[in-house]
Amino acid sequence: MSKRLSSHAVGICSLLVIFILLCLTVFALLSLSTAKAGERLSKLQTQAVKDYYQAEVEANHILAQLRNGNLPDGVEQEGEIYSYSCRISDTLNLYVEVKVTPSGSFDVLRWQSASSAEWTPDDRLPVWEGNK
Repeated sequence: MSKRLSSHAVGICSLLVIFILLCLTVFALLSLSTAKAGERLSKLQTQAVKDYYQAEVEANHILAQLRNGNLPDGVEQEGEIYSYSCRISDTLNLYVEVKVTPSGSFDVLRWQSASSAEWTPDDRLPVWEGNK
């Protein structure tokens, strides 16, 4: 009888070890998947930051040309206010507006990144509008 009891104990221990190894394997695969997703996200974020600063360099270059008295292509002038935009990505632009002060210096009125894509509302969800 003791021989039969010990074989059950060995079987239960073996099942427990197999279950633990299976859990550890699943956790390792989940960790690997999370790490790869984090790496992809960080590469996308790095590219977005590079694109933003490239647009900022271009905007500063245009501002420097304005300060030197040149009017670069793409710059619109309305009175003492100059406005232009620099592309950051397919859907994002850096919008700049500067004003010439009486002393000849430039005040930045707007230095803003904003979406350049046209917004279309999603009205597919039927919402109850009350009794008509």
